[in-house]
Amino acid sequence: MSVNGDTYKNSANGVKHSKSDFKDEFINGKYTNKGFVDTENLGISEENGKEDEKKTEPEIPPVGFFTLFRYSSSYDKVLITIAVIIALASGTAMPAVMIVFGKVIDKLIIYDLVNQNRTNLTMTTEEFLDETSYLCIINMALGLIFLICNYIMVSFFSLAAANQAFKIRCLFMSSVLKQDIGWYDTNETGDFASRITGDLMKIQDGIGEKVGICTSFLSSTVLCVGCGIWYGWKFALVILSVTPVLTIAMAILSKIQATVSREEMAAYGKAGAVAEEVLSSIRTVFAFGGERKEIQRYDNCLAPARKKGIKRGLMTAIGAGLTWFCIFAGYALAFWYGVKLVVEDEGKTNPTYTGGNYNYYFLQRAAAKIYNIIDRIPLIDSSSKLGRKPESLSGFISLKNVHFNYPARQTVQVLRGVSLNIQPGETVALVGPSGCGKSTIIQLILRFYDTLEGMVEIDGHNVRDLNVGWLRDNIGLVGQEPVLFSTTISENIRYGKQDATQEEIEEAAKVANVHDFINTLPLKYNTLVGERGTQLSGGQKQRIAIARALIKNPKILLLDEATSALDTESEAVVQAALDEARRGRTTVIVAHRLTTIRTADKIVVLADGNVKEIGTHDDLMNRKGIYFQLVSTQTRTEIDDDEPDEIVEDLPDLGRRISVLSNGSIGSGEGLPAVLQRQLSSTASTGDKKTPFGAGYDRQISAMSAFERQISNVSVEKDPYGSILDDEKLDKKASPSQIRLLKMSAPEWPYALVGALSALMMGLTFPSFGIIFGEVMGVLSGERDKISENTAFFCILFMVIAVATFVFNFLQVFMFSIAGEKLTSRLRKLVFSNIITQDMEFFDNPKNSIGSLCSRLTSDASSVQGATGARISTLLQAISTLIASIILAVWYNYKIGLLVLAFIPIVLFAAYFESRVVSRDVTSEKKGTEEASKVAIGRSRVKSHVRGIIFGFAQGLQAFAYGLTMYYGSYLVSEGEITYANLLKVLEGVMLGVMMIGQTVAFAPDYQKAKISAVRIFRLLDLKPKIDTFSNEGKKLHNVKILRGLSLDIEPGKTVALVGSSGCGKSTCVQLIERFYDTQHGSVFVDDENVREMNVANLRSHIGVVSQEPVLFSYSIAENIAYGDNSKPMDMNKVIEAARQANIHNFITTLPQGYDTPVGDKGTQLSGGQKQRVAIARALLRDPKILLLDEATSALDAESEKVVQEALDKARSGRTCLVIAHRLTTIQNADVIMVIHKGKVVEKGTHQELLNKKGHYYNLHNTQSVTQ
Repeated sequence: MSVNGDTYKNSANGVKHSKSDFKDEFINGKYTNKGFVDTENLGISEENGKEDEKKTEPEIPPVGFFTLFRYSSSYDKVLITIAVIIALASGTAMPAVMIVFGKVIDKLIIYDLVNQNRTNLTMTTEEFLDETSYLCIINMALGLIFLICNYIMVSFFSLAAANQAFKIRCLFMSSVLKQDIGWYDTNETGDFASRITGDLMKIQDGIGEKVGICTSFLSSTVLCVGCGIWYGWKFALVILSVTPVLTIAMAILSKIQATVSREEMAAYGKAGAVAEEVLSSIRTVFAFGGERKEIQRYDNCLAPARKKGIKRGLMTAIGAGLTWFCIFAGYALAFWYGVKLVVEDEGKTNPTYTGGNYNYYFLQRAAAKIYNIIDRIPLIDSSSKLGRKPESLSGFISLKNVHFNYPARQTVQVLRGVSLNIQPGETVALVGPSGCGKSTIIQLILRFYDTLEGMVEIDGHNVRDLNVGWLRDNIGLVGQEPVLFSTTISENIRYGKQDATQEEIEEAAKVANVHDFINTLPLKYNTLVGERGTQLSGGQKQRIAIARALIKNPKILLLDEATSALDTESEAVVQAALDEARRGRTTVIVAHRLTTIRTADKIVVLADGNVKEIGTHDDLMNRKGIYFQLVSTQTRTEIDDDEPDEIVEDLPDLGRRISVLSNGSIGSGEGLPAVLQRQLSSTASTGDKKTPFGAGYDRQISAMSAFERQISNVSVEKDPYGSILDDEKLDKKASPSQIRLLKMSAPEWPYALVGALSALMMGLTFPSFGIIFGEVMGVLSGERDKISENTAFFCILFMVIAVATFVFNFLQVFMFSIAGEKLTSRLRKLVFSNIITQDMEFFDNPKNSIGSLCSRLTSDASSVQGATGARISTLLQAISTLIASIILAVWYNYKIGLLVLAFIPIVLFAAYFESRVVSRDVTSEKKGTEEASKVAIGRSRVKSHVRGIIFGFAQGLQAFAYGLTMYYGSYLVSEGEITYANLLKVLEGVMLGVMMIGQTVAFAPDYQKAKISAVRIFRLLDLKPKIDTFSNEGKKLHNVKILRGLSLDIEPGKTVALVGSSGCGKSTCVQLIERFYDTQHGSVFVDDENVREMNVANLRSHIGVVSQEPVLFSYSIAENIAYGDNSKPMDMNKVIEAARQANIHNFITTLPQGYDTPVGDKGTQLSGGQKQRVAIARALLRDPKILLLDEATSALDAESEKVVQEALDKARSGRTCLVIAHRLTTIQNADVIMVIHKGKVVEKGTHQELLNKKGHYYNLHNTQSVTQ
């Protein structure tokens, strides 16, 4: 296999872990490279980063028209076939109406000529009325046929489109989930959310009723041309001469528009990826005050999209103006030449009407992206049935001369000829510096990737020859950073074995020492863990991940720092459980903390991508080589690992309630994670007196502590945030939003004003056309020698109207396009800004998931244009046409005017009725989309039928109105109350008015959806955070001296360490000091000031935080370090100095692009240790007065940890420092050590003082010494 860095598909080692589909989902493969990739030298260049971006948005040709329907079922094909036939039949109705209309004009002209004695023909009044009545009845019947045909056409196409969209959505998700990891390495995952909402909506709209309408118009056009040739081929050819000009012009514009649309979609995709990245890392953004920077980054992504949208609007405006110009210029040519033929007696008076033009480039581009992902065959497909499935597996693993480099970094070799044999049942530990390739070997065993050279064998079989699904079913993996899904604990464990019983789940939980904890929860195994498991501590998440791996009873067990997130007590138990689980299994352990792998059968020391040493602990120690040096280094400074503990409650009084959970029992239910409190609230709301905390605790968020954040002071009945997804009542609230939306559009009022005036003027052109049309028809019954002269005059007027329509239509469309794009862009920024300024309570609400918030930004912000841009202009144009038409009708004959007015309420009622149906359906459909539920299909059926009836009614009404008005008009002509010329003026002018109302009705769904989207957005914009980082209120600190909390004063420059069991609330203290949450009782003081009274942004600017799970952004390394201080431009000198302090400078300088090296999506191109060091540098760069270290060195190898620990020790000098640690050796030098047990501080003192007390700390120390 050759190496090629140009495209991913050709990459030699592009074969990677396949994200499992719905059936056999490999649980641990879900965390794609989150701190998992380790490589000593990353060779990512800025150039490579740009290439990756290009790979993310490749030049995908638009799909063919018929390919759009490739996912239609047999049932859908039947519906589409019937709908196409009906659409063709529907297309005949309009030419038929025009033919009948032409015959009625013939009768009117003949009757007028007879009355003026200017013809030899004879026609009595009775004959005139009989013939016109017959023709008018035919016209009304055609209207009824038109109604039925349009109903069937629209409803069938809409239903088939809904069915296909659901299938495409499922296939898209399935394909995304089963792609190999290499594909994720080179694609932005944040773009998928916007794609599955935005592009899929375009596909559903494009393959639905619009296809039927287009088919109907095409049928009408062909028949109109045919009829024109039949009635007069010379006349038809003259009219058709305009067509090539219009066709060529539209083709060019469509091509340009397609390119611009593609670029616009790509730009919005990047903005969506930024939003997803920021929202998923919101705690880091808050901690470093990056809100304004991220808002600016998001806006920078929106800027090119906005420009492309305006450019697309320009092309649309030119196309629309040119179309109307050609239409009216065609009329001028048609009437001039038609009258010439009539005068020469070579033709008849029948005018010929031609149809419109639709293009599908935008839809085809959207479909191309979706279908390209669906069609992509992963290089390593976990869902494939191919490959061998041996009946048994003993667990022999062999690596033979393995060479490997990651697809995103083709130039950097990670493994350089690694050879290794692992016997069945043997425990092998992989050790070495951070980035040496340890985790890479685990990924190759799992076949997340394929080797570049050499091979990996299991039981003598090359892993390439084995069935991927079978292979992974026999391997259990527990990674360093546990990843859970937003579902129940039971379902998270079941991910390890899809058909697992509840008994098996509980047994696995017992082995992982998490069963007792789960049973203390109100809903036990049915407890929701929150998005990405955020409602659990790191230790709890890790234990659930261990249970998930063990439930499949794997033959091979891969442990990548499996106990890294556990406290001493839990680790001892879990480690014992893992030791028991290892029996009879081949086990590969990746470890930084060497004390955990001393009992391994074989220890493999890796460095620079090669195996340097192999042997037992004693053998390697005797050699006094690399391993000896690592152990010696670590003996002096033990590696730490902890979890971000639960969110504890009030800092000064770490209350009793935390203790209830710490000892495995629950009394009142206080101190539970937010999601648990929300679940408990259902009990409280039903009046369960056994829960003393009552309904007000429905939104508690204290994970394993007594901390009741103020966010929890909410009743079950009233959610202060509500959910932005609670749409059931949106239709009732949608009406007032239009006024607010117009106010929101105020900055664009110059564009809107010009557009509105142009729309109003454009509306007047249609009645003007009716007047001139009537005059031209009137000329035909005048004196023969003046016919040509008068016709030429009116044809010039037609040309004037043609020019006017071009100007007005261009300004109308372009101005509203500018206004709409600017409004949409501003709304996206406003919504994003408001989301990012909410407090943590908002993000902890499971209803406000990242996917839901991204959907608000993607779909709703775009949909709002439907209430501002083209839809508003169409509405104004329709109103102008309608009013002018009514005035025209009343002016020429009030009786005709009253008849026309009778149609208006019917049309408006139809529009209102449909909008009500759509508003109810949009809510249900939105939920169906978000849940990818089949329920959406049932709801779509109702919508399809109602939509079909209303659309058919709106279109059929035109023909019916023509017939009825002509019938009554003919009677008035026979009575002498109106001339036929004036009748035609009223008829054409008014019918165009009715047609415009019909067009407005056709756009009703888009308009109503836009109003509902606007309500959703306004509800979100109205949310006010309790903790506002953008507020200028509050006291500001200048010289931070004292951190007061935990009933303890910390003197300036002193270091306080918090220790305790998992879930006691240590990490919560960090979050309270940063004021991510507020306490309900007690206070947190900094510099003798209550943090509630302080300016939030200023408070956080004085705090540096390093957490256990580092979060990096898709910036360069330099930009990530500079993120530590977002108040000023990046200073490279300070960046380099911070990197030196964090022991990352030397590594960075080995990279081809140095500090400009992109770190990848969420920092996936760096190993866990490298990410952590960048995070430490980021914290040190801001030179904080308070330093909060939450297991800051947990991800580092022994050598790096020693140097970084020394750097942190220096960094603590002169700073108030709060350290959270499980490894007690790292905090022995702390000025004060506080032991938290059962929810309160039980001991405090120096290391030696606490040992002398022989209390809790003494017991923890002894337990840890035994473990190590």
